[in-house]
Amino acid sequence: MRTAVNTTWQCPLALRLAAGATLLLAACATAPSNRTRDAAAYNVQLGIAYLHQGDIALAKDKLDRALAEDPGSADVHSARAMLFERMHNPDQADAEFRTSLRLAPHDPDVVNNYAVYLCQNGRTVEGVRRFEEAAHNALYRTPEAAYTNAGVCLRAAKRDDEARADFGRALRIRPNFAEAAYQLTELQFQHGELAPARAGIDAFLGSYEATADLLLLGVRVARAQGDRLGAQRYARRLQLDFPGTDQARALAELERNPG
Repeated sequence: MRTAVNTTWQCPLALRLAAGATLLLAACATAPSNRTRDAAAYNVQLGIAYLHQGDIALAKDKLDRALAEDPGSADVHSARAMLFERMHNPDQADAEFRTSLRLAPHDPDVVNNYAVYLCQNGRTVEGVRRFEEAAHNALYRTPEAAYTNAGVCLRAAKRDDEARADFGRALRIRPNFAEAAYQLTELQFQHGELAPARAGIDAFLGSYEATADLLLLGVRVARAQGDRLGAQRYARRLQLDFPGTDQARALAELERNPG
């Protein structure tokens, strides 16, 4: 699954003076100490953890504290953007992401997070452009993930040919990137391209570490080909190597309802 923002705006003279005074006060304020920045980073971690647990109130409390401790942190604003998205406030979420980008315009992680948000909200063109921006950033250590995310975004928008190209880019960068391999072969399977999908699965499993997703997909592809023994081989490996996983449970359901 990291363009400059124009923040120029017009206002009456009185408001211009108020804005100028605010900027002057900010310039005179003491910069956050290392201890304060560390506290803000810790509260960001807590806030994100509470978000994942679904406790929005506690998440907001921690991220409000982080903002007070280090208002100039791109990570703080990026986390708050995710908070406002969960609070169904897209305008505020977008504003926080843009603040984060203004503070760290060349941080590929910030760009990538914004791209995820854009794609999840149906803004495919912007999201893909941001993912590609992250992928081209020399500081980004996992460009294959950005290209894969761009492909997933394009698949959701029914732009499958473009998605194929991005999955291919990801695999050229890192041939053992399992998520890109899964996305590409699952796309081929969805289009009825059984032979290429099967060949892609077998090539990956023959060279790199298996994943539960690819093994389950192997079962589905082999069954669609009428290869009962091949399906059993994939299924046996999935059951042995990944017991108790969602994919193993999906396999059991598939075997109960083969149609």
